[in-house]
Amino acid sequence: MQAWHVHENGEPREVMRLEETPEPVPGEGQVLLRVRAANVNFPDALLCRGQYQIRPALPFTPGVEICGETEDGRRVLANPVLPYGGFAEYAVADAAALLPAPDALDDAEAAALHIGYQTGWFGLHRRARIQAGETLLVHAAAGGVGSAAVQLGKAAGATVIGVAGGAEKAKVARELGCDLVLDRHNDDVVAAVKEATGGRGADVIYDPVGGDAYAQSAKCVAFEGRIVIVGFASGTIPSPALNHALVKNYSILGLHWGLYNTKDPQAVLHCDEQLTELAAKGAIKPLVSDRVPLTAAAEAVQRVADGVTTGRIAVVPGS
Repeated sequence: MQAWHVHENGEPREVMRLEETPEPVPGEGQVLLRVRAANVNFPDALLCRGQYQIRPALPFTPGVEICGETEDGRRVLANPVLPYGGFAEYAVADAAALLPAPDALDDAEAAALHIGYQTGWFGLHRRARIQAGETLLVHAAAGGVGSAAVQLGKAAGATVIGVAGGAEKAKVARELGCDLVLDRHNDDVVAAVKEATGGRGADVIYDPVGGDAYAQSAKCVAFEGRIVIVGFASGTIPSPALNHALVKNYSILGLHWGLYNTKDPQAVLHCDEQLTELAAKGAIKPLVSDRVPLTAAAEAVQRVADGVTTGRIAVVPGS
């Protein structure tokens, strides 16, 4: 079979190599999956760079999220077990962690549903306890993680303010359903959020960016608001002024979705049921901006690493 291998750490397009390799052999409790579509995530770039919290032994195949097919023909969602990731014709996953792929979504859309939408659902519902009528501010609203939060926020009955970088991404955020879109290159985000909320600020802020985005969040979060920390796509991890959180009465909430798989797997199953129901009703639908063949996976990961994409890129072997 064909699979992309990372033999040394560095930029994805420089270190990912497409090679012929035997099909992986599943271990105890694991299954072999034919990859129908693999979604490109920012962690794939971090894995290539050696900057992710998990550092698999070299060589490995990146690709942390797939829609796959079992040997008995079931269509499933899975997070492949490294080193046998999803940018290959076949991957390996834990049998107990497989989830059924929603019938309402095609392979590429289903591949993009798992991590981003589970993260968004846990962030908004479990951590922030978002309520209908509240104002949600989403940074990087046109990206893969942000676009999921926008749709989930609208489905929850929130007013959604999206922040995006540039006119093209702002257009995508608007099409996703944001009630107000701000261009971080041209707009005063803090002033615009306060104006839109009558001076109150945003009740919930969803931040996969860090850096300057977090600094803006702290300046426009509402009384008893909640800032959900999802990641640091900017490359800068902020150091929150806890005295500011104290005197302004807001909460800073961390979210590491992967922990729920080991700490509370039943919650992951419940979330999957909620997402499947929302997909069936058409309330959520992953934005797949590009579908590329397996041969183009390295360039796709690099594009995500460079922050030039909107929505999700799906790698579709055999396309």
